[in-house]
Amino acid sequence: MSAKENILNAIAKNQPELIPLPIVDIASVIRYEDLFAQFKTVLESIGGKVQLISDVSVLKEQLLADKSSGSFVVNTIKALGELDTNVASFTASELEKLDKAYIEGTVGVAENGAVWIYESQMIHRLVPFICQHLVLLIEKKSIVATLHQAYEKIEVGGEGFGVFLAGPSKTADIEQSLVIGAHGARSATVYVVE
Repeated sequence: MSAKENILNAIAKNQPELIPLPIVDIASVIRYEDLFAQFKTVLESIGGKVQLISDVSVLKEQLLADKSSGSFVVNTIKALGELDTNVASFTASELEKLDKAYIEGTVGVAENGAVWIYESQMIHRLVPFICQHLVLLIEKKSIVATLHQAYEKIEVGGEGFGVFLAGPSKTADIEQSLVIGAHGARSATVYVVE
């Protein structure tokens, strides 16, 4: 038996006993009087922007203006018009110049300002991370108080990839200074449809 096999066998024999996951009483987790107000407060405190809109026509006009400006803009929201499905086959270097991406989210989380996005909603996994400016759209009724409740509403294994995004990219590693847009989108705006 090789040294590698000996090590792997020793690891296999010394596994901890499996114990059941704790049962979380969803009724006893934190609650907020106004989910939208909490979501907005938290997201804006971490560098994002939140705007309440009555319908998507406001966003449709903004998308048309962005596309007519000549910038590289990607739309993945059916309600806004033609989808840019061609980006599914783009390489990272082809997406490097992506200025703005419009993506519809599934669930908003009031406790941390995060929005869940399925892979199918972003068309290409890189789109929300490689764009300079991220525009997310969610419905007000889809905002929940906590991640516990968010996980009840999403199907994590339903697609190959999904992500919770909260605000623009940021890091505070460099000389204890907060840097926005260091590893991804420089700005993130969430439009919440009433």
